[in-house]
Amino acid sequence: MPLDALCLSGVIHELNATLSGGRVDKIYQPGRDEVIFALRSPAAGNVRLLLSANPAHPRLHLTTLPLENPEKPPMFCMLLRKHLSGARLLELVQTPLERVVTLRFEALNELGDRVERRLVLEAISHKTNLVLLDGEGRILDCIRHVGLDGADKLLLQREDQPDAVRYRVLQPGMFYHLPPGVNKENPLTADRARLEALLSAAPEEAQADRWLLDTFGGLSPLVCRELAHRAGGAADVRLNLLGPEGQARLLDQLEALREAPRVPTMISMEGRPKDFTFLPVGQYEGAAQVDQWPAFSPLLDAFFEQRERQDRVKQKGQDLIKAVTNARDRTARKIGNQEKELAATRDRDRLRQLGDILTSSFYQMEKGMARLRTVDFYDPEGREIEIKLDPLLTPQQNAAKYYKDYNRAKKAEEMLTIQLEKGQKELDYLNSVLETISLAEGERDLAEIRQELADTGYLRRPGKAKDRGRRVASKPMEFRSTAGLRISVGKNNSQNDLLTCKLAGKGDIWFHTQKIHGSHVILWTEGGQPDLQSLNEAAILAAWFSQGRDSSKVPVDYTPVRYVKKPGGARPGMVIYTTYETAQVTPDGELAKRLRVK
Repeated sequence: MPLDALCLSGVIHELNATLSGGRVDKIYQPGRDEVIFALRSPAAGNVRLLLSANPAHPRLHLTTLPLENPEKPPMFCMLLRKHLSGARLLELVQTPLERVVTLRFEALNELGDRVERRLVLEAISHKTNLVLLDGEGRILDCIRHVGLDGADKLLLQREDQPDAVRYRVLQPGMFYHLPPGVNKENPLTADRARLEALLSAAPEEAQADRWLLDTFGGLSPLVCRELAHRAGGAADVRLNLLGPEGQARLLDQLEALREAPRVPTMISMEGRPKDFTFLPVGQYEGAAQVDQWPAFSPLLDAFFEQRERQDRVKQKGQDLIKAVTNARDRTARKIGNQEKELAATRDRDRLRQLGDILTSSFYQMEKGMARLRTVDFYDPEGREIEIKLDPLLTPQQNAAKYYKDYNRAKKAEEMLTIQLEKGQKELDYLNSVLETISLAEGERDLAEIRQELADTGYLRRPGKAKDRGRRVASKPMEFRSTAGLRISVGKNNSQNDLLTCKLAGKGDIWFHTQKIHGSHVILWTEGGQPDLQSLNEAAILAAWFSQGRDSSKVPVDYTPVRYVKKPGGARPGMVIYTTYETAQVTPDGELAKRLRVK
């Protein structure tokens, strides 16, 4: 986990400087494991603080990402609003060397008295939680309730019973206790003599980074590798190869963590965020891009944006993904079987030829024969052939059977060709739906896709009568080109149809990736001639919001909307177009962020 205790301390220092004294204006819970506080801060104005108890990405930081809230707030969100709406954030306190943060609030109770409320974020991998406490330390509620079966054991500090334990239960009404700490050395408080004693007791063959990770708390594997690299020139150097001077440098680097400023640093590979930390990184030696950011919050926002969106879609749209994937796999298997059947019909002319041979050989045949050996007059060399017969049929019936099989194969080829074309369109449609699910930004987008699948028969309609007639409609993504022209991007097939077939004018420009699934993109010309830069930016957006976003060069077709038609009976999002041009562009996610209208 890159957000180690020391990195978290830098985040807390930054947030205290920004948020201390801020008032809670609104509280949201956009996801099961995340809460957002809208604060009015004396230092920064209106900001939003994200607290995530997602086991995969626990963290807290300021966010600017547009997260959609559910129509009905969860119970935990309602409880937070009851106790913390209008409260003043006093400070954020981190438990020493732990990934546990306590937010202290001054709030008003039902009688109007000032009381203290605390919100504890436990950002400890699989044990993440968000716990609301009253002034006495009792649990008002938490995102995840923990009973005796999953409780941690806490050692009691009692002389008469040194081995006594208490179980840490997280349930409303119980007193709150901090999670059990790790039994490791604190690198920020251990003096030089203690560090030297620990190093002298370490196995000589141990890797320096592994020794650091196993001995000291609060350090991530990335930080341990960086300290080893600074001391010995390699991230995997062993202690015995460092020598006395290298070991001294290792301890110097460890001591320097006490006073070193926390520098937000992002590590990227092939244009994608890979890791982050709180100090400059040199261990990759040019194999990765290392960038320093002005603050931790925008770094964390950028690092987790894509991962969190994908997790959110998987969490809320799991039923959609499963239904569409099953339908797609079933359709693909059906197409495979039909292709085998079609291949078998390609030899049907031989069936007709065998029927002709039998017809000309009636004089050699009699009922009850299982095989006929005769001359094949279709063979240029006139060789003999053995033809299989049905003993229960007459010679005329055997010949008629081969003609019947020929006609059946001929008809089957016609029907299979039609069915294969229909199946391929269905497969393309289902693949396009899977692509649109990945573009969903919230529950409303997923509800619109769910509605589309119900209309096309892939999902059952809502069972409740009040939900059957209710139609959900989300808005396409909106962008503004550098020249100021509006660009709209559909997030699903319903939005694609709406943009292309109803909203766009005949003179507006339509964009779509060539032969791969992607969004419909409309460049609104407003009756004028669009500039080349706007055309190029719209094409880049079409490439980015498609299956080709990871490619270097993506062909994008574009044409005035007047040349785009939707055939009768076509699936949602399916159109045909003529008189188009093609642009080769490279997808650019940063451009999409910069042009997005929030």
